[in-house]
Amino acid sequence: MASNKEDENVETKHEDITNGKKTLGGIKTMPFILANEVCDRFAGTGFHANLITYLTQQLNLPLVRASNILTNFGGTASIMTLIGALIADSWAGRFYTIVVGLLIYLLGMVCITTSSILPQLRPPPCPTQENCKEASSSQLWILYLCLFLTTLGSGAIRPNVVTFAADQFDMTTGKSNPSSAGRNFFNWYYFCMGGATLSALTIVVYIQDNVGWGLGLGIPTIAMVLSFVAFVVAAHLYKRVKPEGSPLVRVAQVVVAAFKKRKLVVPENKTFYENKELDAGISSNGRLLHSNTLRYFT
Repeated sequence: MASNKEDENVETKHEDITNGKKTLGGIKTMPFILANEVCDRFAGTGFHANLITYLTQQLNLPLVRASNILTNFGGTASIMTLIGALIADSWAGRFYTIVVGLLIYLLGMVCITTSSILPQLRPPPCPTQENCKEASSSQLWILYLCLFLTTLGSGAIRPNVVTFAADQFDMTTGKSNPSSAGRNFFNWYYFCMGGATLSALTIVVYIQDNVGWGLGLGIPTIAMVLSFVAFVVAAHLYKRVKPEGSPLVRVAQVVVAAFKKRKLVVPENKTFYENKELDAGISSNGRLLHSNTLRYFT
């Protein structure tokens, strides 16, 4: 117990003073990142959890068609995470990628919330769910635009938030183990994510089913606004790691080089190419470890 407290005190002092200058990152950024993620998770879960009901009961789409729409956009969101990570690691950096992603996601939620309120953006109500008029092509294109914006924003947020949070802590403080502040942060992080998800699945879904879709989608939209504000208000406190290049680019380079040299004979006296300067951004010790697991490329 005494040792743990001593480590935390040392780390706190290290965060506050480094060569007489105030340092960035550290435990002081934890409330803002957690608030951002709680609101974001609450908004995202409340928005997507009951969307199949919105498509079938408000837009009067057949169940199969509604399922296909959500499946297609769900798959697109997963692909977008690769693009979002590539942009953050190679050019924009995690902070600005997350900020832009939050704005785009928020725009998509405002769009679909507006469409659920304005009667001209959805078909006439059909309480009996029999011989209902389906949403017109223009109304569906508005839906597609809203879903695409949320998909685009999600692709920029999801792969970068956890790594951005890890950037704020010295994960090697205290012997060879991650810092106690870093461990505590991620314990609280996943605990809060579970609480936000549970709240959205109960409160928001209940409001959507029993009160109305305008309020049911408006609450997650407001939560998304709070998520954006909580993240941006602490911009001057964050430690921002410069983009050093994406591992995806290096992997692609290896695959291309291996294909071009597939007919070359491997010499008996093997020498490995190493570049510590290029490898520094994507490896912890400035040097990539070699492996024989991908020998089929050669």
